Amino acid sequence: MRKSKPRKTIILPDPKFGDIMVTRFVNNLMEQGKKSIAFNIFYDAMDIIAKKKAEESPLEVWKKALENVTPMVEVRSRRVGGATFQIPSEIRPDRRMSMGMKNLILYSRKRAGRSMREKLAAEILAGFNNEGGAYKKKEDTHKMAEANKAFSHFRF
Repeated sequence: MRKSKPRKTIILPDPKFGDIMVTRFVNNLMEQGKKSIAFNIFYDAMDIIAKKKAEESPLEVWKKALENVTPMVEVRSRRVGGATFQIPSEIRPDRRMSMGMKNLILYSRKRAGRSMREKLAAEILAGFNNEGGAYKKKEDTHKMAEANKAFSHFRF
């Protein structure tokens, strides 16, 4: 092989929960290198969730919401004999998690609300309850894959 695989960067766990997934989420949430602001937004959103869902841990609510909005399959375009087909394929686990996080952040930014803390908390609670924009995106992706299941023999 000419090229070796790139080394994975080591991500340190976050200071409050001690979880690497939280740090990955905050890295996606961060804009213009402002990591401390991103951590503050995330932790404040967790406080809002703790007030609304007192019976469950906010970290567990966040993990369940992330699991609910994470797609399992996606469609990829493949050109076969002049025609372009949408071919369903499974997603690698690390890409799957990354897509779930990015969808959760994207749809929380689009949400109506006063601050990012409230919008993020609302989207996490919506994802926990199997609703909201990020969950709808996952459902649409799965429907698209189901509709194009006939082309799965073109898989590469």
